[in-house]
This record gives sequence, C-alpha cells and structure tokens, in this order.
Amino acid sequence: MHEYNAQVEKMVKLGMNPEEFATYLMLHKYGAPPHGGLGLGLERLTMHLLGAKNVREATMFPRDINRVSP
Repeated sequence: MHEYNAQVEKMVKLGMNPEEFATYLMLHKYGAPPHGGLGLGLERLTMHLLGAKNVREATMFPRDINRVSP
C-alpha cells in the first residue's frame, strides 16, 4: 500500500496512532518507494568488482537456455 490516506485509515482501524509514524507517513507524500533496500545482489556486486560486462560472467551457476531449472 502506498497511498497516504489509505495507510492512515488502516493504522486507525488497527488502533495505532498515526502521529507516532509521522516520518514514515511523510515518505508517502513525497512519493518514496514503499520498500527499502538497494537491490544490489551478490552477483551484480561481483560483476562490478570484476569489471565484467554481463552478470552471467560473475554468477557461479547461471541459468541459460539449456538449463532453466535450479
């Protein structure tokens, strides 16, 4: 959920005080993503550290057309 008013209504319904979550709710007004994190996986980090052009070069077990199941 990423709508400010809907989030406030949900908090009130659950018996929470929205004023205690003012900073969190402010992020909804500015359009920040509802989830945190950078999204940089180990393979992508390794790819950048090695200077590889493709993430498959840094992945130990890459999936390809002949290997599509884990």
